[in-house]
Amino acid sequence: MASLPSVVIGNTIKLESEFKRRTANFPSIEKRNSSSSYSDKAFDALSLDFREVESSTYVPLLQKCVENNSLQEAQMIHAHIMKSGKQEDLFVMTSLVNVYGKCGAMEAAHKVFDKLSKRNVVTWTSLMSGYVHNSQPETAIQVFSQMLETGSYPTNYTLGVILNACSALLDFKLGRQVHGYVVKYGLEDDTSIGNTLCNFYSKCIGNLDSAMTAFWRIRERNVISWTTIVSACGDNRNPDSGLYLFTRMLEDGIEPNEFILTSILSLCSTIQAKDFGLQVHSLSIKIGYESNIPVTNSIMYLYLKTGSFTEAKKLFEGLETVSLVTWNAMIAGHAQMMEVSENILSASRNGFEALDMFSKLQKSGLKPDLFTLSSILTVCSNLLALEQGQQVHAQAIKTGFLSDVVVGTALVNMYNKCGTIEGACKAFVEMPTRTLISWTSMITAFAQHGLSRHALDLFSDMRLAGDRPNKVTFVGVLAACSHAGMVDQGLTYFELMKNEYKIDPIMDHYGCIIDMFVRLGRLEEAFEFVNKMEFEPNEFIWSLLVAGCRSHGNLEKGFYAAEKLLDLNPKDPELYVMLLNMYVSAGRWKDVSRLRKMMKDEKVMKLKDWSWVSIKDKVFSFRSDDKCEEIQDLLRDLVERSRKLGYEWKENEEHHSEKFAVVFGLLKMEKRAAIRVVKSTSMCRECHNFVKIVSVLTEREIMVRDSKRLHRFVKGKCSCGDFGSLL
Repeated sequence: MASLPSVVIGNTIKLESEFKRRTANFPSIEKRNSSSSYSDKAFDALSLDFREVESSTYVPLLQKCVENNSLQEAQMIHAHIMKSGKQEDLFVMTSLVNVYGKCGAMEAAHKVFDKLSKRNVVTWTSLMSGYVHNSQPETAIQVFSQMLETGSYPTNYTLGVILNACSALLDFKLGRQVHGYVVKYGLEDDTSIGNTLCNFYSKCIGNLDSAMTAFWRIRERNVISWTTIVSACGDNRNPDSGLYLFTRMLEDGIEPNEFILTSILSLCSTIQAKDFGLQVHSLSIKIGYESNIPVTNSIMYLYLKTGSFTEAKKLFEGLETVSLVTWNAMIAGHAQMMEVSENILSASRNGFEALDMFSKLQKSGLKPDLFTLSSILTVCSNLLALEQGQQVHAQAIKTGFLSDVVVGTALVNMYNKCGTIEGACKAFVEMPTRTLISWTSMITAFAQHGLSRHALDLFSDMRLAGDRPNKVTFVGVLAACSHAGMVDQGLTYFELMKNEYKIDPIMDHYGCIIDMFVRLGRLEEAFEFVNKMEFEPNEFIWSLLVAGCRSHGNLEKGFYAAEKLLDLNPKDPELYVMLLNMYVSAGRWKDVSRLRKMMKDEKVMKLKDWSWVSIKDKVFSFRSDDKCEEIQDLLRDLVERSRKLGYEWKENEEHHSEKFAVVFGLLKMEKRAAIRVVKSTSMCRECHNFVKIVSVLTEREIMVRDSKRLHRFVKGKCSCGDFGSLL
């Protein structure tokens, strides 16, 4: 970790006495005689005559190079400076260092700097600023240390630049040392320094109090100050304080700009403060930001996040021109709403809306970027929309975004969730570089498809590649051990995670260990492990125990686990249906009556059973009372044929919706094409058994994504290992 040189820490370097009286603005390269006739003409470096040019003429011309981001023209002016003999003018050469830095030519900037016969603090600061601007903060800190060791004195701007370098590196220790420098020389009330300190502490997550202290010590807080502290509240998960500070800013008479408006609207989205957001929307219109794209996008996202789809769409359709950023905001908003929807039905509606938006975007003439592609791939994942996902894959190849690690990882997840492990492998192999998230996604994919050996081998490859696993990676590893019944190896990985990688177990890790035990029928050990957990068991844990107990015939423990599950979620209709079925099967009629009374008292809503299947960009939905004659005929035939293979069915029982969706897929899709169904609730055991047998009878791969997991049926076997059906 970088630190200040010992001469600074030992306080042997003193700031010059004039330090605190320096101008409040960093010397601008336009200030020195910028009225030269050359600056008023069309810029042409080739037209310069070195016999006529004064030193002051170069500065505005160099500034135009920055404005045009023209390295070539800067190099031409540099050559002219050398020919005219003006290379000894420190002001001109400092401007040249600055221009090279702004144009991304740091090697050239440093060469100019090294050849200077003398330097001042502005020259040093320009070089440091260039390195920070070009994402080389470590080098900026090295230059800062060299400057101090030569006896040069930093200004408040120098300290601001170096604090930005500390922010980029998240170097809290060095930033604190620079802050000590600021305090010693009484600069905390300087607006620029205070803003930079506030930003530094904001980036070093967990230091919001320090950011607040720096903010309140600023003598004259401007809109940048308020924007920085409001953003700090968002970065540090304290949105309520951000909203309070925004109201304080308005009380102080500071007019908001687009940056603080987007920040505050983002905080409103985080805590779904719709009423506050509506007031911000009104304010933005009042002060002239009605057509500002970033502000409009933030308002639309707030409406989407709070479920106000009509308002969001009205705002979107009212735009005269729609930028790609706006399209992305709408698509990403619907995609994220899928994650927080109350049920799978509303989640799917949001997903289909996102797909429709994506289709309209393509027809608009704009080309999707990597953010569009990654968002729409997430939607395809959740909808099991493989065909659309494959089209996006082709588009990523065509546009060159396949090399982006975000898009590549999104493709791995899409193919995995759509049940195509071969596609996930192909997408993973095609990635030119891999991150921790990429490795973890592929390990998880192998585990979910029951390819445990592949998952564990890939984990070994990841460690050999030097990537350090995180807690999510170990969830995939432990899940792989669970699917394969590798208890001893799973426990070894569990200890490796805790001891070698110092990762504290989370609920998902415990769930994988419990799943290992219940799959092998070691129920006593599973319950013992639950008792040793550091957390109270959640719904996931009790669901595993219920499934294990039912599968292995231990009804008493199953009833106990089911009642615990019901205590955690007393309004979930699926849980009541599951427990009712268990009590009916065991002939425990008093418990059946008790449970029905509880349902009435809790006002539990009736279970909504919906399923849908996508075929050639069209979605077909089904309920449990579907009356289509063609579907009913094939379903009756399949039931009769399934009975010969051990399937049990009572004549008067109602078929559930996934059966109709699967049969429709058999009727309408090409022979041997995989069928992908999404279901609003969990699959029951009877439907699970039926689809397993149908996969044998029809030689089809069938996938059903229910409210709990993906079931992939191939040749009479399910990827869940028959532990995924609770009802």
